[in-house]
Amino acid sequence: MPFGEIVSILLEGAWVTLKIVALALPLAAVMAFGFGMLRLYAPKPIKYLAVIYIEFFRGTSALIQLYWIYFVLPFFGFSFDAMTAGVVALGLNIGAYGTEVVRGAMASVPKGQYEAAVALNFSSTQRLWRILLPQALVNMIPPFGNLAIELVKATSLVSLITIADLTYRAKSLADMTLQVTEIFAVVLVLYFLFAQVLAVVFRVLEKKLSRGLGRGGLGQ
Repeated sequence: MPFGEIVSILLEGAWVTLKIVALALPLAAVMAFGFGMLRLYAPKPIKYLAVIYIEFFRGTSALIQLYWIYFVLPFFGFSFDAMTAGVVALGLNIGAYGTEVVRGAMASVPKGQYEAAVALNFSSTQRLWRILLPQALVNMIPPFGNLAIELVKATSLVSLITIADLTYRAKSLADMTLQVTEIFAVVLVLYFLFAQVLAVVFRVLEKKLSRGLGRGGLGQ
């Protein structure tokens, strides 16, 4: 098969991979932030539920989670198409790791900042949203960038539930043409480029948030 045709087919798969990332990444961010904050500040019964989610998705294989959502949950009346199952599985898995990023970033804010907010008679909500969270958010960005890259690499798992992503198309082409070297060289480069673009995006975001914090607030 001509090399140009191989690249064209792989780019179609790459587009599917990017769509999965675009859907799973916001879900992972919401789960990370939501359950991270619940683990820190919620009443004990809710905090325990957050811990169960975190430990379950961190302590089991992402592939098995994907299989459960796509193959097993239909037996209990919950059916998902392959794309939805892939997005949900990856979002929940990466989100569980992200909760530790949130917890660590909140803990990294100097204790004096909290004490100053108390001295200024800020309410607990004001302390959280105006003092603690803006500083912690800057510290969250680099590890969240790493998790985003891990998400890109984990998308290859969805090929196992017949989603025609980059990895699925690469395997199909390799089986059909036996041009293994050319095909997987292109795949390697594409995944590398995805990771580098995300790394740059998160570095820019970190610098922007840091400048806003330096001027007295993230909203400036």
